[in-house]
Amino acid sequence: MTFAVLGAVSAFVAVAAGAFGAHALRARLTPDLLAVFETGARYQMYHALALFAVAWAVTRSSHGAIGAAGWLFVIGTVIFSGSLYALALSGVRALGAVTPLGGVCFLAGWLMLAWGIWRGGAAGV
Repeated sequence: MTFAVLGAVSAFVAVAAGAFGAHALRARLTPDLLAVFETGARYQMYHALALFAVAWAVTRSSHGAIGAAGWLFVIGTVIFSGSLYALALSGVRALGAVTPLGGVCFLAGWLMLAWGIWRGGAAGV
């Protein structure tokens, strides 16, 4: 249930950020910074949906890698999308230096999810 709730909240924030970017920021940000902001919202939505996959998978298997994947998606979203939002809104390019750490969390999360499903013998997954 935790991952489903986190997924729903994250999806809400992603939609709100996307709308904010499209309406409130379009006239205030340069096109490159607006694209950065939109990338943050897009990847947040992808990983909000991934949290629903994790929530479903944990109901079918107790393998610890599945839960680890969920937390990696949460941490990755905070670091990846959060740093892109901050970079776009502040214009401080140095904030982009931490963005790849969030990307690594995303990649690790996908590998952990695959491993947990494969090794956990999640029936029907």
